[in-house]
Amino acid sequence: MTNYLEFEKPLAEIEGKAEELRALARANEEMDVEAEASALDKKAETLLSELYTDMTAWRKCQVARHPDRPHCRDYIEALFDEYTPLAGDRNFADDHAVMGGLARIGDIPVVVMGQEKGHDTKSRIERNFGMARPEGYRKAIRLMDLADRFGLPIVALVDTPGAYPGKGAEERGQSEAIARATERSLNVKSPVVSVIIGEGGSGGAVALATANTVMMLEHSIYSVISPEGCASILWKDAEKMREAAEALRLTAQDLKELGVIDRIITEPVGGAQRGRDETIAAVGRALEVELKALMKQAKGDALLKARREKFLKMGSKGLAA
Repeated sequence: MTNYLEFEKPLAEIEGKAEELRALARANEEMDVEAEASALDKKAETLLSELYTDMTAWRKCQVARHPDRPHCRDYIEALFDEYTPLAGDRNFADDHAVMGGLARIGDIPVVVMGQEKGHDTKSRIERNFGMARPEGYRKAIRLMDLADRFGLPIVALVDTPGAYPGKGAEERGQSEAIARATERSLNVKSPVVSVIIGEGGSGGAVALATANTVMMLEHSIYSVISPEGCASILWKDAEKMREAAEALRLTAQDLKELGVIDRIITEPVGGAQRGRDETIAAVGRALEVELKALMKQAKGDALLKARREKFLKMGSKGLAA
């Protein structure tokens, strides 16, 4: 069953009519509706292309949050061989919002980690909708320590609305854990490549996206705060999230222009949710290219220095102007 977004309602009507015609034909073999159904298919294809051309920032937010987009687990299962999950932060608990372990992509051994939102009600509750607690970030630190010790490249798949803001998380040092994870990302001597595959929300995303190369899927978002949160603070009205989304410049295209990210990975027409296998394959190709390039360019302290300089330079162009 296709899950349609708010702005896709006209598309839902056309595709629904085409499916109704084919259902009638299946019930009555004497009916020939294929010509009409095919015409509706072409109309739907044209409309889909129009809807996903020059999209507003708010529409991209909706697509980035689509429940049918491939999640971290989907990428790991499809792209990485010999995946051996590692659990726990060796301090408090195992946070299921963050998953990771040892794996191999192509012929490159890596440490892979990322936020997992879950795919149904049960798994979403178990994964806390991708919102990590302090132990999740401390698990990420443990994985980065492991990669640094054995000289393994790090792949981080980012997809979170933000870190979990609950009382228990704050009591266990949420902000400190995020800061430590970001610090560790800056200091690791292995190559680090991050991909924003859906939502990149607040410091909860930065903790895993402080990388030598940061890539984003075409319709993903990356921002210091959600549009709803921004609207609530600036206008005291969460309904102004559309204006907030535009002001935040949270799309991949804006962030590439601003120099916050390095590369945009194209999605199929209609978003990753309509072409899951194609999207996953594109991310896999981009990861292999970037990892091989980083492994050839520099090692150890040089990689660390380049990563630090990259983040220190962010925003300097605007300040100079």
